[in-house]
Amino acid sequence: MSIRRIEISHHRLPLEPAFPAAWDPRPRRDFPVTIVRVHDDSGAVGIGSGDTMAGFEDYQHLFIGTDSLDLERHGAVLDNLCFHAGRYWPLEVALWDLAGKLQRQPLWRLLGGAGNQIRAYASSGVHHPPAAMAVLAEGMLARGFPALKIRLGRESLAEDLAAVAAVREAVGDKLALMVDCNQGWRMPWDTTLCWDLEQALAVARKLELFDIYWLEEPLHRGDYDGMTALRRRTGIPIAGGEMTREAHEFRELLARDCLDIFQPDAVCSLGIGGLTWFARAVVEAEKRFTPHTWGNGIGLMANLHLTAGTVGAPFIEYPYDPPLWTADRRDFMLREPILADAEGWLRLGEQPGLGVELDEARLAATLTGGSSYE
Repeated sequence: MSIRRIEISHHRLPLEPAFPAAWDPRPRRDFPVTIVRVHDDSGAVGIGSGDTMAGFEDYQHLFIGTDSLDLERHGAVLDNLCFHAGRYWPLEVALWDLAGKLQRQPLWRLLGGAGNQIRAYASSGVHHPPAAMAVLAEGMLARGFPALKIRLGRESLAEDLAAVAAVREAVGDKLALMVDCNQGWRMPWDTTLCWDLEQALAVARKLELFDIYWLEEPLHRGDYDGMTALRRRTGIPIAGGEMTREAHEFRELLARDCLDIFQPDAVCSLGIGGLTWFARAVVEAEKRFTPHTWGNGIGLMANLHLTAGTVGAPFIEYPYDPPLWTADRRDFMLREPILADAEGWLRLGEQPGLGVELDEARLAATLTGGSSYE
């Protein structure tokens, strides 16, 4: 079995109303998605999504004609390319999906079969004012979610704290609350400085009053000394690592005791295969592993299979902030959106691979370009 063709297509869903993402000073008026399809000579097709795959035409020859199931080799080449060129991990996800289809197994089972379900935490993405944030939290509770993530970054810290206080007052202890500071990285056009240790510590001290489950990305992703010091000076668990790229960086974060919760995303860093070993290393170190998933439903499913099939987690991220960010928007490329059940569980079935099907009509309607290599 060998790789016969790789197809990359680019799509753009118009967003009306626009989505004012908390981590981006520019409201988003469209949602770009790249789809990767890997065709095997047996006729099977694996799908992946994530980064744009820009520049991949220079490296496609490293995969065409190779063994479809040599996932270790493919992951090693993609790791090299992450240094030399770009984050081509969507191809790795497509290769895992293909492997599952060829072996007629769901990915969670191929990865070890530790489990096939995790409860979702609702991950909000908008800087709602306090009263609206409380209403959102009540809606998440009624919908069955056990936990909610709130974003900081409003006009003032006082407004952020008021939003957290309003949520805690509205739902009491019925929801676990995570708080995302969004200090780990910046959009290309955003030149705002990230917090230093004293700023992060001041925020943590104020949030300690609200029984916060974790404090996410309170410092720049490379501030190892700051993260270690912050962990020692606050009782709130520290989470991060969502945009960390390379294996040695993850090892350093773990060795230096920087984080309590590690959040790499398989479509952005190391891929499914690369994160399998790291997830187990995190748990062996008595830390928690629960990936970042803010992208689309394909990435969500890749990370869900990875986590459920290897180490499990108390919660996994579920991007959801209706009406501005819904499952239908997030998963427009899929025939069926990924939905949590009435108790907040995301459950994986026995369908081979990722277990998702593309909505080809929707993809055709949103197509902006693409390439094919064989």
